[in-house]
Amino acid sequence: MSAALIELDDIHKVYGGIDSPEVQVLRGISLSIQPGEFVAIVGASGSGKSTLMNILGCLDRPSSGRYRFAGRDVAELDSDELAWLRREAFGFVFQGYHLIPSGSAQENVEMPAIYAGTPADQRHARAAALLERLGLASRTGNRPHQLSGGQQQRVSIARALMNGGHIILADEPTGALDSHSGAEVMTLLDELASQGHVIILITHDREVAARARRIIEIRDGEIVSDSASAEPPAAPGVQADELRRRLDRGASLRGAWKGELIESLQAAWRVMWINRFRTALTLLGIVIGVASVVVMLAVGEGSKRQVMAQMAAFGSNILYISAKHATSREAAGQITLDDVAAIGGLPQVHRIMPVIGGELMVRHGNNNQTFYVGGNNTEFPQILNWPVVQGSLFTEADEQRGAAVAVIGQKVRDKLLAPGSDPLGQYLLIENVPFQVVGVLAAKGASSGNQDSDERIVVPYSAAATRLFGSRDPEYVIMTAADSSRVSETEAAIDQLMRKRRQGKRDFDLTNDAALIQAEARTQNSLSLMLGAIAAISLLVGGIGVMNIMLMTVRERTREIGIRMATGARQRDILRQFLTEAVMLSMVGGVTGIALALGIGGALLLADIAVAFALPAILGAFACAVITGVVFGFMPARKAARLDPVKALTSV
Repeated sequence: MSAALIELDDIHKVYGGIDSPEVQVLRGISLSIQPGEFVAIVGASGSGKSTLMNILGCLDRPSSGRYRFAGRDVAELDSDELAWLRREAFGFVFQGYHLIPSGSAQENVEMPAIYAGTPADQRHARAAALLERLGLASRTGNRPHQLSGGQQQRVSIARALMNGGHIILADEPTGALDSHSGAEVMTLLDELASQGHVIILITHDREVAARARRIIEIRDGEIVSDSASAEPPAAPGVQADELRRRLDRGASLRGAWKGELIESLQAAWRVMWINRFRTALTLLGIVIGVASVVVMLAVGEGSKRQVMAQMAAFGSNILYISAKHATSREAAGQITLDDVAAIGGLPQVHRIMPVIGGELMVRHGNNNQTFYVGGNNTEFPQILNWPVVQGSLFTEADEQRGAAVAVIGQKVRDKLLAPGSDPLGQYLLIENVPFQVVGVLAAKGASSGNQDSDERIVVPYSAAATRLFGSRDPEYVIMTAADSSRVSETEAAIDQLMRKRRQGKRDFDLTNDAALIQAEARTQNSLSLMLGAIAAISLLVGGIGVMNIMLMTVRERTREIGIRMATGARQRDILRQFLTEAVMLSMVGGVTGIALALGIGGALLLADIAVAFALPAILGAFACAVITGVVFGFMPARKAARLDPVKALTSV
């Protein structure tokens, strides 16, 4: 005879102990099974035959004794090698069919091939061929609840044959079937035996057992009879040496991760869709968390930008230079138009505007008021971010000829002119010099502690110098940096230039208000961070919800986990499956949360509330949702991966 495929030597199996009484189920089982044999193990309920089948199929381990498969001691095999045996060598046919409820007939049949890394096109073709061979060509898309008992059993036989099914372990395969369906299943097993498959049939029905060529009777955990024959099987099938070589070569190989991942995603989506109401409730926490984070950060960023824009409107993003005393014993220096021209030539300076001005009496008709009158050039609207809303600013030609024209602030118009009158074209007497109004500035208000900016009159610099103040030199100069993020470097370049023009003397004062903006930005960032942290709490709560639902899912699908392990899934495959479901749950929640946040943001914008969505914030919130799925889904997934196959299969 050829080398034995399966050898059991004095196998014992004991359950219980420590906190519960010991129950000895198998008592010194010894037997060997050759390639190509059709063996029936017969015994009454509780005789230990199902426990023996679980040990033979590497679903369970004996308490003592030795089990050799193709010459290899099974006790020395690691979890991946045992999974390889269940996937490549064995094929299980159970009394209760053990099909995954959420999968179609074809998907159930393909499962062992997925874990074996078979390419999708080959997998689909072989599963379809097997189902057609077993008379189920028209039922490939049906789920188990849409199939009869006999059809479900044929699906489980097709699944057992998917990767070759060299050894078919059939546990009461006709026990839940009517006589006609049972006869069909036994005919199939006869055909498989004639083709060289090893058939190990577990049954209590002696008529069914009589179909086998060898009958082993077991009673109270012991073999009481064995009709083993010395004649070799008619079709010996795969040999032990070949299976051992394949085991040594293939158990260390990883499956096709792409196919396994796709199957995990499809299975995850099916489970989510089937339990969509529960899924929606679970997603609620993630959705609210992500939407809260995105909206809170967007509101914080919008508020920051609004405040920054308002501060910039008051000139806090520009630089100022004015004259001062170099020492207490020296006269004050003087900023000249030549200095202005030199500073304007620096590459770090974008715009420059000399200013000369002061509080002057302004009269219109019988109304006298004191306002600030400033001489400026045509850079005024751009450099101070202060547009003209009615009429226009004076032109460069007006500046060149010193035209007596003026642009007034909103408060000047309200205080000097009649209500409802058109200010354009009217004349104001500034220190008894008539100036024609050509424009009205936009309302700007007052920065904290300063005079109201709208009580201002702007005239050409040349007109102010010659007609009002009698001096060509500016009172101070306003500049904007070419790069707003490098204001300090611009300030250093101006300082160096002015020192050089004054032979090292520092009789000027150079300041900028960028520090004020930076301080305000830090304050707003802290506020945004606080809002984001508060919103992140809801994301954390959503993560806890994911963990709870995944723990419940593991409990509900324990039998499915056992089925997957029986068809060859490794621990990492089970871990990947449930971790994928947790991550997909979080990803769907993240996308939905982002969509909800954008909708809320649109509503806030319609309500004139400052909102600014930032892509990093959106991506960060989505990443947090995914990480939440990984973190809170890992423990349930690990719990699923560590389940005992036999306990999982027999769970209710």
